[in-house]
This record gives sequence, structure tokens and C-alpha cells, in this order.
Amino acid sequence: MSLARALRYFLREACLNLLRSWRVSLLAVLTIAVSLVLGGAFLLASHNLAGSVEGWRGKLRVVVYLKPGTPAAELPRLAAAARAAPWVAGVDVVSSAVARQRFRETFPSLADVIDSGEGEPLPASLEVALRREQAEAGGLDAWLADWRRRPEVAMVDDDRDWLGQVETAVAVVRAVGLVLGGILLGAAIFTIASIIRLTAYLHHEEIAIMRLVGATEFFIRGPFYVEGLIQGLIGGALASAGLYAAYNLIHARSRSLLAAVLAGQFLSPRQLGLLLLLGALAGLVGAIASLRRESL
Repeated sequence: MSLARALRYFLREACLNLLRSWRVSLLAVLTIAVSLVLGGAFLLASHNLAGSVEGWRGKLRVVVYLKPGTPAAELPRLAAAARAAPWVAGVDVVSSAVARQRFRETFPSLADVIDSGEGEPLPASLEVALRREQAEAGGLDAWLADWRRRPEVAMVDDDRDWLGQVETAVAVVRAVGLVLGGILLGAAIFTIASIIRLTAYLHHEEIAIMRLVGATEFFIRGPFYVEGLIQGLIGGALASAGLYAAYNLIHARSRSLLAAVLAGQFLSPRQLGLLLLLGALAGLVGAIASLRRESL
């Protein structure tokens, strides 16, 4: 028998087995789908979060908050001093009045809080945009330390501090996703192995006859391998469809910053192909693990 005819036979028998035991096959497919949905969700979140961090790193900024009561005439002098550094791309002077207006626009429900007191409750500041290459070359930390020692400065907020914390969060999200996805994928492999072992047991008389007439082990086991492969592919396809539906639902129902950061872009075709490949591999591994010599 040619390879093409053998493959057609494997596919036909695998489809028949799936139809005969569709309930237990559905359980295996859903187990794979759930594991891949969970792993894909963590992959999607970490991918978008890492992309956002990289974009923020390209727009590094330092905010120098001045002490209350700093004369407005001092702001241009301080801005000129900040612009003198080679890693500074630009400096925006934010007066107390501008800071108050920004607060009102960003937090309209809290506008009464800053309007209730006398004077300007928010300090003036200098928003310093940095050139990433020059900033990473060295000297920035000493420059920031010098600014923190200035008598007019109350606090210096460095974007790199919280970006480092976000990068740690990305690593944690990826690790948790890998661990949980791996555990569920292992459960899916075990489920497929059990189902295919049961199917093989139900056909043990046919298998015995095939051996008596000289059928090879590859010809006997082939349909079961293809059955596991199909179950894994269907599970991967369901996981991809579920992720895409959830992604569109988030974009349609939510306009929050968190949704934009965690679900800014969907998985690439390569990543979707990886999900399908993982599903197919899980099904094939489950089939191979179930069909040891003694189980047939």
C-alpha cells in the first residue's frame, strides 16, 4: 500500500473513531482548548505589555517637581540649565496653574479637592524629555542626583524606576502563564492518552486479526496517531477562535487604559500557528504515550 493510500486510510479511520466516541473526544478537545486559551491569554497580555514598555522606553522622561513658593521667574533659568545636558531632548515648563488645569481634566471628580484650599496646591515642574541613546550611555544618574540636591527641587521622578517594575511584572505574567498552561496541557495530554487507549481496547479484536494477516505496527497505530493529532488541531483552533472573540469583546466594551495596554494588538499569525502546533503536538504525544506495545 502506498503512503498516500495509507494516510487516507488513517484519516478515514480516525474520523470514524471521533464520530463513534464524540462525547469523550469532545472532552479531550475542550481540555486542550482551555489550556491553550489560558496560555494564549497570558502570551497576549505579556506581548502587549512588553510592547508598551518598549514604546515608553523610547519616550523616556524625567519630571522635576519644584518646591512650593519657587518664584515663576526662576522657571526659565532652571529649564535652561536642564537643556544644557547632552541627553535632554526638550524641557516643558509646567506652572502651578497649568498643573491645576491638567488635574481638573484628568480627574474631574476630584476637582473640588484642589479648589477648596487657598493658593496653588500643585507645584510647578519641569518635564524633561530624554534622548534614549545618550541617556543609556552613562552620566544620567549623576545628573539626576545633582538635580535632587538643588534647593529649589522637591522631588525628581524618573520614568526608569516604574518601567523596571513593569518589566518585572511582564516576566511574572509570562512565568505564570507558562506554568499554568503547561499544567493544563499536561492534563490534556493525559486525557487524550486515556481516550485513545480506551478506543484501542474497544478494537482489540480487529487489531489482533490485523496482526495475524501481517499488518505492520505503523499501519495499526496510524489511525490512533491521526486521531490524537486531529483532536489537538481542533483544540488549538477553538482556542484561537476563543481568544479572538475575547479580544474583540474587550475592544468593543472597554475603553480603559488597562485594556489598551494588555490587549492593544492581537496575536501575530506566527503566534497563532504556534498555538495550533502546540495543540497538535499535545494530541500526538497523548496518542503515542497511550499506544505502548502492551496497550495494544
